[in-house]
Amino acid sequence: MKKVMNKPEDIVKEMLEGMSKAHRRLVEVIPGTQAVVRADAPVMGKVAVITGGGSGHEPAHGGFVGKGMLDAALAGAVFCSPPLSDGIAALERCNGGKGALFIIKNYTGDILLFDMLEEEAQDRDIPVKKVLVTDDVAVEEREGTTGRRGVAGTVFVHKIAGAMADKRAPLEEVHRVAQKCVDSVRTLGVALSPCIVPGRDKPNFELGADEMELGIGIHGEPGVERTSLRPARELVEGMMGRIVGDLPFERGQEVAVMVNGMGATPLMELYVVFNEVAKYLDRTGIDIYRSYVGEYMTSLEMAGFSITLLALDEELKSLLDHPCETPALTQR
Repeated sequence: MKKVMNKPEDIVKEMLEGMSKAHRRLVEVIPGTQAVVRADAPVMGKVAVITGGGSGHEPAHGGFVGKGMLDAALAGAVFCSPPLSDGIAALERCNGGKGALFIIKNYTGDILLFDMLEEEAQDRDIPVKKVLVTDDVAVEEREGTTGRRGVAGTVFVHKIAGAMADKRAPLEEVHRVAQKCVDSVRTLGVALSPCIVPGRDKPNFELGADEMELGIGIHGEPGVERTSLRPARELVEGMMGRIVGDLPFERGQEVAVMVNGMGATPLMELYVVFNEVAKYLDRTGIDIYRSYVGEYMTSLEMAGFSITLLALDEELKSLLDHPCETPALTQR
């Protein structure tokens, strides 16, 4: 598999160096770490909003560090959790005296990391609260499993929590709206081709020319169902039925929609998907308040997309509209 890189073992470090140089006004990397922080950190009197996870999901997570969203993002190796030492460095650098909110996707390694980081925060008398993102409707909630995964809906949690923190709200309020967003967001993804981790010579799974995987995660893992390739209208219809029926989203509900590319799907195809999503919602009487179409939470060069719906009330609409300026998302 061809990739633009020097050495596989250096790709994350060099990617972060490039990001910080390209967006030096917004972000920087703490020397000796793979932690991306706001260039103006710490912001005194503000709750620090911190997330992290394996690399390979760009622009998440470092792409959403900046005013109005994240204070820090911890970048592990590709699809691997970050080290605790980077978390400690980010926590100390971003501590503005009002505590920190950890936004965690529901993966075992990430949960363990932030549990340990919480203990480190307690040793430093830094108040911490956590939210666990579980928006993936492809995975059933049942006893004996780790539950639903956190996928592209995590970006909405970054946006909502970051906006409330930017308003200088106390930690309890930032945590409350973040949890409200977690409770109101649902996602389902599909893959048309697998990804290949840098340094490996074969994909994570094989797919025939006329096959696709429905219900994928974001770590190159296969979906929960393999099926034949379908027209966009039929594919989106099936996916929307599962997403809308899950919360459930109801007629008259206002929603934010995210059509997220998985890394190798042209914008042309993502807009085809969004067109079908908009027609589905129009038929079902659900109103689109804001739309996001592009790459937000990818899986390297995997072809495919995910659809995310966020149910909105007046508070979430206000926070979604709040200005932000980050390398991957700017709203004014």
